[in-house]
Amino acid sequence: MRGNGRIFARGPIYWVAYSVGGKEYRESSGSGDRGEAEKLLRQRMREKGADELGLRKFVAPKNHRLKIHDLLEALGRDYELRGKLTPKNKSNLRRAETAFGHVKAVTLTSQQVDIWIAKRIAEGAAPATINRVTGLVSQACKLAIERSELASAPLFRHLSEAGNERRGFFEADEFSRLLERLPDDLKDYCRFAYITGWRKNEIASLTWSDIEENVIRLRGENAKNGQARSVVIAGELAAIIERRRQARMVGDVLTNFVFHREGAPVQEFRKSWASACVKAGLGRMTCARCGESGEAQKCPECKIPRTYTGKLFHDFRRTAVRDMIRSGVPQSVAMKISGHKTSSMFRRYDITDENDLRQAIEAVERYHETAKQKVERVVAIGAAR
Repeated sequence: MRGNGRIFARGPIYWVAYSVGGKEYRESSGSGDRGEAEKLLRQRMREKGADELGLRKFVAPKNHRLKIHDLLEALGRDYELRGKLTPKNKSNLRRAETAFGHVKAVTLTSQQVDIWIAKRIAEGAAPATINRVTGLVSQACKLAIERSELASAPLFRHLSEAGNERRGFFEADEFSRLLERLPDDLKDYCRFAYITGWRKNEIASLTWSDIEENVIRLRGENAKNGQARSVVIAGELAAIIERRRQARMVGDVLTNFVFHREGAPVQEFRKSWASACVKAGLGRMTCARCGESGEAQKCPECKIPRTYTGKLFHDFRRTAVRDMIRSGVPQSVAMKISGHKTSSMFRRYDITDENDLRQAIEAVERYHETAKQKVERVVAIGAAR
């Protein structure tokens, strides 16, 4: 007996028993060596003492068997309940599962995380890609701590993503070329994104009940930042909404979604997007094995899917922000339309490209020329006197 803990044998194996909060826990040492059982009991007594002092939470023996896989599954269910289990989050959860799913949650250390990070950097993975995985594992551990399934979590290093921001956007002629090659059921969807800068899921969530007279209202639960916002139906938006009204009837059914594909909500369309961009000269499909490019999604020689690089749907968001600012729309108004919560994040999307820089230099040159002409006129007037 040690305090309120004890050691006993079940066959050849020694077990320990101890009480926490009035509840008795029994746990196998997994060994026939009594010394190993004493070591386990001392560890549990230290954990119990720390729990009583509020230094850490006590973790029941059954939770010592939990793996990161179990924690990620719980996080996935939590995401689903909160409406955050997007295809992108599902993909990142799978990556996290591959990286850490096999590790026991109570044994995961910061050193293990750093070793994995170093390995991924050596393989050429981008900091943002690495951060998405470690961020999800960190969230899974924090959720387990909140549920008293884990006592603590290791430090998850966050890599700097400075300079990693995408700078893609669409010029008018590029957008026109893309529209010609997109499927008909995606054209108005992309026009709406090009004008407003709204995100994929935000546009896809719009129903006819979200449109009141001449205003489109995005509900808070459908907005990424959780804040409702609206945009007035005018100009090209009015034409888009009118076309959507005419396309509302699918067979004998009146669909509730403003943007739909044969009556179903707009979901994944990466293949359609990649195909349209390649045909419009705005992207490439390249085989990772032989390096050959072409329009086909699969390499005819290697028989493996090609990888797409080029314009992204999210480039519409940068384009809309840039165009609103260029058009003289006040930043505060532009932020209300695009849904940016902070000025710093908004400025990341207010892209300055080479045309902006060229126009700035030309404006300075015009200023210098005007100033020079003024000086010459003054000198000429003085000489005439």
